[in-house]
Amino acid sequence: MLECEDRAARYLELTGLDPDSLRSGLGDPMVLASALEFLANHEPDLIRAAEALAVTPEELVAAKDALQA
Repeated sequence: MLECEDRAARYLELTGLDPDSLRSGLGDPMVLASALEFLANHEPDLIRAAEALAVTPEELVAAKDALQA
């Protein structure tokens, strides 16, 4: 997600996070869920991320749902 500068800027803008708070929040389920939510809201990004992680888009959505439960 962060390899594309425009996508990263859009994520940070939408979440209100800055790079430091994102890094420090990587162990926080809500931060992780927000990243997956961001990807899930734009199918091309979701598909690209799934391919990069060698998982299905459905698995990423399920992970988001589990983190938000």
